Amino acid sequence: MRVLMISKACVVGAYQRKLEELAQLPEVELVVLVPPSWRDSRGEQPLERAFTRGYELRTTPVAFNGRFHLHFYPRLAAEFAALRPDLVHMDEEPYNLATRQAVGLAQRWRIPACFFSWQNLYRRYPPPFGLWERYTLRRAAYAIAGNHAAAEVLRAKGYKGPLAVIPQFGIDPELFTPLPVPRAERPFTIGYAGGLVPEKGVDTLLHACRRLSGTWRLLVAGEGAQRPALEALAGRLGIADRIAWQGRLSSLQMPGFYHALDVLVLPSRTRRNWKEQFGRVLVEAMACGVPVVGSDSGEIPHVIGDAGLIVPEGDEVALADRLEHLRRDPDLRADLGRRGRARALSRFTQAQVARATYAVYRQMLGLEESTRAAEATAPLPAPNVRL
Repeated sequence: MRVLMISKACVVGAYQRKLEELAQLPEVELVVLVPPSWRDSRGEQPLERAFTRGYELRTTPVAFNGRFHLHFYPRLAAEFAALRPDLVHMDEEPYNLATRQAVGLAQRWRIPACFFSWQNLYRRYPPPFGLWERYTLRRAAYAIAGNHAAAEVLRAKGYKGPLAVIPQFGIDPELFTPLPVPRAERPFTIGYAGGLVPEKGVDTLLHACRRLSGTWRLLVAGEGAQRPALEALAGRLGIADRIAWQGRLSSLQMPGFYHALDVLVLPSRTRRNWKEQFGRVLVEAMACGVPVVGSDSGEIPHVIGDAGLIVPEGDEVALADRLEHLRRDPDLRADLGRRGRARALSRFTQAQVARATYAVYRQMLGLEESTRAAEATAPLPAPNVRL
């Protein structure tokens, strides 16, 4: 099967391990189109060519770079004509112009197309976005949802075709792995990685850290428009000298970041038009044997399961209590680190995601029954540990 995937997310090097795993599966001939770079609120991410064995990773020009809903690929029709794929995987939301473009071309070439969705809130979109979404939902051969809430939203919007719940990407357990030797003596080290934007709740983390006793430090990896305000807040709270703002790190630098931590915190906060869709940094940290603490926003509790701690979103007192408990209890940190690693390996590897995606492709081409694809869908995790 010749598969054409279009994915702006695959400019990130660590994500490309899924593509290598897909390319190893029987009869897969994979071509992946990516833009030369992608811009978002955290800055510009140039293409990282990190894992490229067994498939073709090609760049193609993108129009309206950084516009999530309006970007498209001017040369995509020519790419279809040159590659003549058997199926198309559009790694994008159904209401985006790029998805409408790819599904429309697939209709013209009479080949099946699938799309991917993280959107876990039911929202009605004005024209032209709602029109693009309805077109995609009527004509796509398959839908892949990144979480169970997104699957429910697609059904509520009238999508009647086959659907699987599969994370967009997993982790490479050889890249994201615990340190082989014990960590050197250091202050209790808390970490945050992600965008410095209001919905990520970093201000809640700063207020929680102010309440901690003993010696601690906070490492922040990421960029965003809120950084100046967060740095100013740290100054007013009197904790600026305990925080290292490390900026945006490449995907290949992230294992080293996690190795410096005693706990990773993802304090996301639900907004009117957003709630946490997955929290990939949680899975990466868990794979590295680092305990995780997350808020109860969106998909976070389902990702962490019983391998970490959950706090109510926006609750700085509860978050400080969990961090203080972890600071004082190295045995709990070690236990959660082991459980997190085991959970990441059992549910969230790139190989597992690739195999589940491969089952979808086989069903799209009539090579596999729908029940097999359903077996690849991730089960709902167990309840979370609460202290």
